[in-house]
Amino acid sequence: MPLFLLIRHAENDYIKKHRLAGRLPGVHLNEKGRTQAQTVAQKLDGAPVKALYCSPLERAQETAAPIAEVLGLEIITRPGLLETDYGEWQDGSLKQLRRLKVWKQVQSAPSLFRFPGGESFAEAQQRIAGELLILGAQHDPKDLIVCISHADPIKLAIAYFIGLPLDNFQRLGVSPASITALQIGEMGSHLATLNYDPSFNFPRP
Repeated sequence: MPLFLLIRHAENDYIKKHRLAGRLPGVHLNEKGRTQAQTVAQKLDGAPVKALYCSPLERAQETAAPIAEVLGLEIITRPGLLETDYGEWQDGSLKQLRRLKVWKQVQSAPSLFRFPGGESFAEAQQRIAGELLILGAQHDPKDLIVCISHADPIKLAIAYFIGLPLDNFQRLGVSPASITALQIGEMGSHLATLNYDPSFNFPRP
């Protein structure tokens, strides 16, 4: 299996306002997000990436666009990389959702939780893991491929492939426009980089 660079889409106003965008159409990158997307593209400029796969949602496609430009690649849209289906929670305020009794289950026992009218975390994990296995099978083991997706699907994929229990996946952090490098192999998987921020600069003395 190849080395996957799992990139979360860049910032949008739903992130800024602490709301669940879910699968809502028409959610675009804000000014900061567009800058973040350009920074990711600059970081990947010249990298030997063989393919660029992307969630169908606008915020993911807009993150992928500058990467496709610098690498000279086509953006291949894959519904398997979609955001989790939050059902009735979509467009909800996180501040209000945290007040619900089931919020503790979302955080401490997500393997038992299903979003009302949407996916369970277990279903979302099987979907994203299955998608990566399908994509990986289409490539040479030495290939480098990029997948633009969303926070929960990326965290769920990491947990699946490194053997982290589903109930612990919330302990992982995946920030907007971050890069996570995951090697998936027949003899096991290796998490090379988690939540790398390409805009980070070490402080100078």
